[in-house]
Amino acid sequence: MTIIRTLDDLKALYGDAGEASIVKVTTVLTPDYRLMIEASRFAALATVGPEGLDCSPRGDAACVVRIADERTVLIPDWRGNNRVDSLANIVRDPRVALMFLVPGSNTTMRINGTAVVSVDPALTGTFNVDGKHPRSVIVVTIGEVYFQCARALMRSRLWDPALRVDPAHLPTPGMLLKAAKDDFDRETYDREWPERAEKTMW
Repeated sequence: MTIIRTLDDLKALYGDAGEASIVKVTTVLTPDYRLMIEASRFAALATVGPEGLDCSPRGDAACVVRIADERTVLIPDWRGNNRVDSLANIVRDPRVALMFLVPGSNTTMRINGTAVVSVDPALTGTFNVDGKHPRSVIVVTIGEVYFQCARALMRSRLWDPALRVDPAHLPTPGMLLKAAKDDFDRETYDREWPERAEKTMW
């Protein structure tokens, strides 16, 4: 196996970046970039900590983040599995990256920056779903923002309805858990999960 081990070898293989891939990067949300992110209900949040890397899905009923200003976005930490891997990383290493998907669009948006975890009631209280509030809010300061080349989504035909996978042909969460723990009660877990998720969505 031939492995690239130096930046010089990497540049020799790929050459220079195209002009568009350089000039698209801004340090603030331009009006058009803002429109793209406001159309996104889903983002992947990448963090880093002493134990390694983490990439966590984030989703909401409307825009997945709240844009506070041209340099700041807010992510309410709604209910999840309580592992708090992303939050644990952020309190020790503030570097974060976000990738936003916009349903139907092959253009994705990226934000790289730093974050803090706020538990200020004056902030968490501004997020309200059926009287429920997040326990914390991730406050992201933008270092750079840009759109991503559409080729990956075009190749994958991600939004093509004809390529959607029938969940009946996939392992259930209970089956995945049983594979990790032999005595896990997958039938009960799968039966109770939909109602439990509905009650603990926010």
